[in-house]
Amino acid sequence: MAAQKKAQQKPAKIAIKKGDTVKVIAGKDKGAEGKVIKVLREEQRLIVEGVNRIKKHTKVVNQGGRAGNTGGIITTEAPIHVSNVMLVEDGGVTRIAYKRVEVTKRRPDGSEYQSTRSVRISRKTGKEI
Repeated sequence: MAAQKKAQQKPAKIAIKKGDTVKVIAGKDKGAEGKVIKVLREEQRLIVEGVNRIKKHTKVVNQGGRAGNTGGIITTEAPIHVSNVMLVEDGGVTRIAYKRVEVTKRRPDGSEYQSTRSVRISRKTGKEI
């Protein structure tokens, strides 16, 4: 029953986005910094450039002529849990908060109106990320 309920729930929001620079705060690569390549929201994991590298053994595949795989050992990044990283901002790590900001939007007919949008801000400095 619990597995069914978990499958129906929405995945948690992840404050870190693709392209952000993060620092590993726990695990075998503690202290390493890298750029986020991919965010896996459902699993709450990130793939970070140069962090959590694994060796993957691949078979020789002769299917498809020239496009066939030669096989061998490939070194690639494995996903890391989002709780083991922190966002890097101005040389140090920071937590992330959200704030609603007034913005002017434009309709297709050219008229403008006031609205709000959510922006990420640094807990340490209060600046928009």
